[in-house]
Amino acid sequence: MNVTVLDRAVARETRVSGAGATATLRGIRKRFGTHEVLQGIDLDIPAGQFVAIVGRSGCGKSTLLRLIAGLDQPSAGRIAVDGQENAWKDVVRLMFQEPRLLPWQRVVANVEVGLTHAESRTERRREAQDVLAQVGLAGRERDWPAVLSGGQKQRVALARALASHPRLLAFDEPLGALDALTRIEMQDLIERVWQEKGFTAIVVTHDVTEAVALADRILVLDGGHVAMDVAVDLPRPRRRGDPQAAAIEGRILDRLLQR
Repeated sequence: MNVTVLDRAVARETRVSGAGATATLRGIRKRFGTHEVLQGIDLDIPAGQFVAIVGRSGCGKSTLLRLIAGLDQPSAGRIAVDGQENAWKDVVRLMFQEPRLLPWQRVVANVEVGLTHAESRTERRREAQDVLAQVGLAGRERDWPAVLSGGQKQRVALARALASHPRLLAFDEPLGALDALTRIEMQDLIERVWQEKGFTAIVVTHDVTEAVALADRILVLDGGHVAMDVAVDLPRPRRRGDPQAAAIEGRILDRLLQR
């Protein structure tokens, strides 16, 4: 095996291993004009942890997520993923509330967009089919996005994000537009693929019940600061209506509803 092929094999093994990435934030500030949305955020997120970020509208949840995903730059402070401050963005992926599928491409081609590492068209197609099966869409590869339900479109978006084997996967209100039952199904799917693949997950949500159902840790943003950092030490899978989960949810809602 020559050096090039060996390097590719090692890189592929690293991607497929699914090890989560650590994230470190120090003194993060973000201003929009004269308004400072984030005011000195310090965070340490261990590899493989599932973190939920909640807070009132306009508190900076999505802003913080975009900074971690590398889609925006802080006004001050530094962000490192696995100790790297500049060369880490290719290990992070962001899933939005809208699926953002290409309507002129079939489902499998939409997933192939995330396969920038694949070396041939055949490899891209095979990997796209594999990841579609992982999210419950085997057999739908040739469908057009227009014929899919909202939940199915989000499954395609999740498959596209997973296709690049991210070590940190960020979710910006990914389930906000779904009906209640579809939302629960998607929560279960996200939890399952997170457990199987071992990536670090960070989700922004307005739904405190969802945060408690999914996360190991819940951050409450308020006034540009982390107002609460709550560990969710409950066994998985979590039962909906569990009194311990309800108690955690109540604590967080009490803080959010303070005037």
